[in-house]
Amino acid sequence: MRLMHLVVSTVLLTLAACANMPMGAGRTSTSVDMSGADLLGQTQLPPGARILHEQSLVIGTGQNWVGRVVMDSARDTTSAYSYFLENYPAQGWTLLSAVRAKSSVLVFSKDERNVTIEIQEGNPLAGGAAVVILTLSPRSAIPKP
Repeated sequence: MRLMHLVVSTVLLTLAACANMPMGAGRTSTSVDMSGADLLGQTQLPPGARILHEQSLVIGTGQNWVGRVVMDSARDTTSAYSYFLENYPAQGWTLLSAVRAKSSVLVFSKDERNVTIEIQEGNPLAGGAAVVILTLSPRSAIPKP
């Protein structure tokens, strides 16, 4: 009986200790390469762009990632729009749609994937760089028979 009590107490203490540790304890932002190149594979970011990790959701890495990447583009909206419009077709992406407005949207397709790029004006008090939201997903969520 005492042995059982000791085992149960040890398990409960261990679980309590784990519950008080933050998720991902021991991992820092430098332990995972979040620079864009390894993380996003074929999806190139503008030079100097900075991923806003707290606002992004990326599942997978390299050529197989899906999700949303929010970034500070390090450039104004016109330059950010031009970067994607000029560089993505050169990387094999086909332009499907382009809307140039206060909040611009570009949609590209490559292989069995689509990327939607939304470009918004940045906060002038924080430098004014455009905020870019890349959403990458499979072209069709409907399985083929």
